[in-house]
Parts: sequence; structure tokens; C-alpha cells
Amino acid sequence: MTSTTQPTDTPVAAIPTFSEIGLHPALLQAVLDTGYTIPTPIQAQAVPLAMAGQDVMGAAQTGTGKTAAFTLPILHRLMAFANSSASPARHPVRALILTPTRELADQVADSVKRYGKLTPLRSTVVFGGVDINPQKEALRNGCEVLIATPGRLLDHVEQRNVNLSQVGILVLDEADRMLDMGFLPDLERIIRLLPTPRQTLLFSATFSNDIRKLGRTYLNSPIEIEVAGRNATADTVTQIAYAMSGDAKRAAVVHLVKSRGLKQVIVFSNTKIGTGRLARQLELDGVRAESIHGDKTQADRMKALEAFKAGELEVLVATDVAARGLDVAGVPCVINYDLPHSAEDYVHRIGRTGRAGALGEAISLFAPSEEKYLLDIEKLIKSSIVRGTLEIPGELLARGSSRDEPRTGRSSFGSERSSGASSSERSSSGRSSQSDRAERGARPSRYSAPAKPLDDFFTKPYQPSAASLAAAAQAPATSLKKHSLLTKRPVGLLLGAAQKKPD
Repeated sequence: MTSTTQPTDTPVAAIPTFSEIGLHPALLQAVLDTGYTIPTPIQAQAVPLAMAGQDVMGAAQTGTGKTAAFTLPILHRLMAFANSSASPARHPVRALILTPTRELADQVADSVKRYGKLTPLRSTVVFGGVDINPQKEALRNGCEVLIATPGRLLDHVEQRNVNLSQVGILVLDEADRMLDMGFLPDLERIIRLLPTPRQTLLFSATFSNDIRKLGRTYLNSPIEIEVAGRNATADTVTQIAYAMSGDAKRAAVVHLVKSRGLKQVIVFSNTKIGTGRLARQLELDGVRAESIHGDKTQADRMKALEAFKAGELEVLVATDVAARGLDVAGVPCVINYDLPHSAEDYVHRIGRTGRAGALGEAISLFAPSEEKYLLDIEKLIKSSIVRGTLEIPGELLARGSSRDEPRTGRSSFGSERSSGASSSERSSSGRSSQSDRAERGARPSRYSAPAKPLDDFFTKPYQPSAASLAAAAQAPATSLKKHSLLTKRPVGLLLGAAQKKPD
């Protein structure tokens, strides 16, 4: 949302203020407390329709306030059920918001609490990677608004911690990823648990034709809203691409951050292992950096994000887990260390900068083998990206070469993975982890215990001793003697019969 700015291509009179939209007074006061008075174009068009109960499919550039575009009308419609009762039965789940990532779920939950702070409505967020027991307790206490990731929600459904029979509003945030094949089975299971007469809202920055077709199957006569061209990028973001070898990319990141004095830069890598490795290398180069990816615990990911938001980190190296919906104020620059294989992911990545009307810059570093992905991106956004030349100090290049010299095999492996990795963390992480484990097994670990000399006893072949040979020779005779004793004993005696005395 913007405070006072208006889009240059839209007349001022065409966009009402929040006071004129007709929000509930408690919600309107919460919005005004945040300092916003004029809704963004997506909010101005979507909020009145959603408040009226209409199904909506909304497509807008990232950073234009899509979260508030569905949060405000949901809270407005639920005010009819608001009550201060302490009984959980009086607070059933009436609105369900599904998000593709944990970070986005947590961010949406913050937005719901911010705008609903003056109402008695309750909200809860559930996602994986953290202890499930506190979530159980929160669900049993009752909540009208539930924000969840699909996997953890199904966990609670199977454990009967939540009842979705009274859900009247369903929201799919970042709908293109939610309707991706990876989420579709879970999504269908969840939808089957919901009542049939319901309102459904879909919001995202990108919608392909296939995604739109799938979306219409879940909505009832939806109204489509596009406040910008399909898959368009924000005009406030300057885009430039630099061609270079894979080995020079790390030095380029260090040079860009140090020479320009950049703070709070997000650097995107395609693989989990590449993300962690790059963050460690940047730390060695004097850049305060941390990484977030799917293999890290939720606590570590949230800790890194909080440090980044607080300005304690210069660079946050991330996989596409951080590209969806994260709203960090003041990000001046986004760097694509690896170009994504999916052009739609590029739109989401660069949407982390230039938000809410602020200026931003998107820098892409591409090796010759990655140029085909750059062409796909230009085709999607229907715009050419300026190619530039970046002069990197020789000392930075030499420093990286000398550091990687003892580990030549690992360095070449890393560059190959950077240029050929998939943008999907799920498909790339397995192959990366297997190769990395094989590589770690091939070289000694610095944490391994020093090798000790082996005793000859453990290596020479077995030779029986003289005593064991003598014992083995006596064994047949002893066994034969025992057999003869058993055969001479009468069977009746064994059964307890009296032995007949000889005459």
C-alpha cells in the first residue's frame, strides 16, 4: 500500500480512499494507524469485490499490496461473527489462507494481526519445521482465521486438531505455486474438506494460461483483475545483466556490495548446497552474510530473516524459498547469482526490491551456458534486459582462485552446479546432496580422528593353535562314546519304569 502516491496512468478520482471503501470502523482505524490512506490499484479494485462476497482472481506486480487486498475484506466479512466469548466453540475456523512457504505464512499472519488488532477476531498460523504441540493448543483455543501451509494443515487434520466444516472463505496466496503440480494433490485433499458454498480468492504476481485454467475450476464465476501486464515487472526496478564465467560470480558479488556500499542485498542461488557455500565464501571475503534454504530448521531461517531485517546482515543468500511474498522494507538490490530455470521465478525474485513505489535494482550474473534462460525471461516479461560490463578488481579474482586451488575438484563441481541447477529446490537438492556426500567421502574430514597403526593380529590370516587341533581330534571319540551310552539305556527306564533284575 502507498501513503499518498497515485499511479501516473490512473486518474486520482478513480481510486477511492480507504475511508470511502466502506471498511468496518475498527479495520479502518487499524489501516490509518499504519499510515496508509490511499489503496494501491489492486486493493482499490479487489477489496470492494471481495467485501461483497465475489470470487476474485487477482494478478499484480509484487510489492503492490496483494496481502492487504485479501486480508482486509476477509476481516470485514468476519466482523459479523466477532465475539468476545472465551469458549473455543464460539471461534470456529471461518477463513482459511493457504501459502506455499513458511516465511510467507508467517508474514501473512503478521498482516492479519496488524489489521485485526482492534477486533475480537482470533487468528493462528501453522507451518512445518517447528514443534506441532503449541500449534495444537492454539487450534484448540479456537480461531476465525487460519493461515497454513498445505502439508502442516493436513497433519493437523489427520490428528483431528482442526475442523474445517465452517470455512466460508478460502484464499490461495501466490496461486501459481499453490496450483503447481507439487501442491495440487494436497490442495485437492484440503478443498474436499471444505463446504461447497464458499468464497475463493486467488492472488499472485504471475498467472500462466494453464494456471488460470486450473484456477477457474476452484472458483465460481470469478472476476479477473489485472492492474498491470501479465507477468510484468515493476517500473521502479532497474534491470541489468552481466556476462561472466562462473568462477567470477562470487568476486562480482563482493565487488558490487563493497564498491556501492549496499546493505540488505538478497542474492539468489538455485541450489541449497550452493547457497550455503556462497554465504561462507562471502563471510571469508569480509561480507556479513547468512543463508536460508529448505534444509535449514525453521528456527534458523527465522533467525536469519530477523537479522537481515534488522540490518545486521549485508547479504542474505537464498533459494527461491525466499522469493515468494517476503516483504522486507528497504531492499535496494537483488542479485541473481544463478538465473532461474523458470522465468516466472525471475519475476518473483526481483519483486523483493522496488516495493511500495521505492526504487530498486535487479542484477543478474550469467555464464554463457545460462544465456538461454535470460532469453526466456525476456520473452516472458516482453522486455529486453540491458547487458552491461562489470570490471572486477584482479585481487578479488586472485583471492578466489587461491582459495579454491587446493580444492580444484570441488570448485569445478560447484560452478557446474551453479550453471546447470534447477530452480526447483526439490529436484536439485537430492542430486546435489548425493554428489556432495560422495565428495566428502573421498577426502578426509578435518574433524576425523587421526589414523592409528593396525596390529598384525587383525590383518594376518587365521591359523588354529596346536591346542585347538588336539581338541578337534578328540571331539569325534567323545561324541561316539556319548552316543553309545544313550543307545544302551532302555527306553522304559527313560520313561520311569523299574529296571528288571536279572534271574
